[in-house]
Amino acid sequence: MMQIHLHAKDISTVKGQTLVVFSKLSAVTAKQTESLAKITHAETAKALSETISDKIISGAASEVISFREARFLGFRNVICVGLGADNKLNGEVVRQAAAALCKEIKAVKSTEIYVHFDGVATGKNDLAAYLQAFVEGLQLTAYSFNELKTAAKKEKEVIQINILSKLGKDKAIVQAFHEGTILGTCANFSKRLGDMPGNLMTPTILANETVKAAKGTGLKVTVWDKKRIEKERMGGLLGVARGSAEEPRFIIMEYTGAAKTKKPIAFVGKGLTFDTGGISIKPSAKMEDMKYDMCGGANVIGAMLAIAQLKLKVNVVAYVASTENMPGSKATKPGDVHIARNGKSFEVNNTDAEGRLILADALSYASEQKPEIIIDAATLTGAIIMALGNIHTGYFTRNAALKTKIEKAAGTTGELVWNMPLVDAHVKDMKGTYADLSNTSSGQGAGSATATAFLEQFVAEGIPWAHFDIAGTAWACGNRLNYCSAKGATGSMVRTFVELAKQY
Repeated sequence: MMQIHLHAKDISTVKGQTLVVFSKLSAVTAKQTESLAKITHAETAKALSETISDKIISGAASEVISFREARFLGFRNVICVGLGADNKLNGEVVRQAAAALCKEIKAVKSTEIYVHFDGVATGKNDLAAYLQAFVEGLQLTAYSFNELKTAAKKEKEVIQINILSKLGKDKAIVQAFHEGTILGTCANFSKRLGDMPGNLMTPTILANETVKAAKGTGLKVTVWDKKRIEKERMGGLLGVARGSAEEPRFIIMEYTGAAKTKKPIAFVGKGLTFDTGGISIKPSAKMEDMKYDMCGGANVIGAMLAIAQLKLKVNVVAYVASTENMPGSKATKPGDVHIARNGKSFEVNNTDAEGRLILADALSYASEQKPEIIIDAATLTGAIIMALGNIHTGYFTRNAALKTKIEKAAGTTGELVWNMPLVDAHVKDMKGTYADLSNTSSGQGAGSATATAFLEQFVAEGIPWAHFDIAGTAWACGNRLNYCSAKGATGSMVRTFVELAKQY
């Protein structure tokens, strides 16, 4: 367990177990033939001058050099964490540096850490932004899904991380620390929802966990059961749910941070708590990963919790359609036709293309509320993984203004996104033979774009809308992002969705 604190102190006024300082790549001047690292804490820089000269410390981003038993300035150990060159320093570099430090702390087995943060940036604005990123990195890295292991039930030592800055009482610095803590913990909440196995995270449990987490945040949570879903004519959600003994749930989250007359922004999430593929059953290899098919919904829930806890001055609603996709005796069969909430019919020619069916109803309902914008998130297609791997989240929108806002939000949070094409030809490919639409394309390739074209048919005209296909970035990104678990959920887009909400 890790506890993180912010103190308005100079590092020279405290003593403790482990001191953390930062190093950077120094620019080569006209008088130099080579670059040497520079350390952000002057006294430590003097003490380590020979180590710097010998290039043991390079200052490279995420480099971690430990000096155990250094007995320096009242600290037992010294850890030096690299940030790279100043002209390339940004929040994501700091976030990954925090993750590198977190892992080194465990290796050193230190439980009392003091971080000299003032040298990271010279300006207050940059210092605040980097502090937020640093706290996010620590929180995200500290997450571990081990609650189902017997050994994890034994009490472990608490690691105390104390971040020291002379500006520690400044309003902007305090707010940055506060925001980083909330974003990290809410993303971790989303990760836990995704990591929980399917038998312990059913639609009913997901709804209950959401209600529980929302208490005291100002969020209003409403949960529709199967009877209410039937009454609301959600044929897509009900059609997918037919094969499971577990009932579906439709989760509505509402946050009012602005005047009630102001239109809300709407988030929609795919909450498929387990996906076997239904009658069009998936191969058994890696099917256990299909517990992550709910990450779109989980991450929308995490974003809503963060928005409420940050008390943003905006109105936001979220809709999460949740079910299992199972091959039971009443399951939807290939060729069956269902009617979505907005009255459009669709042929289910592949029951494993089920996410778009439950989102159809959620997008229809969201459109009826006449929001400012609609953003949806789903682990929708394998095709997006073929296109972008686990590096970028693909997003689709035809609205130029919304595209600009998305790029700005993602640029701030450091989450990599890529704008994918969506044109009328993709819509044509989703026309049905015996119904208005087919849930599979009549064309070749472009699987993520044609799936998005299907979703577009359930968004009311005139509402700016963007679809995020997080199939490649929802889990197993530890090889790309060192603050993510090797195989676990990532909380993808939680930070970006919150940042996007700020723009409204």
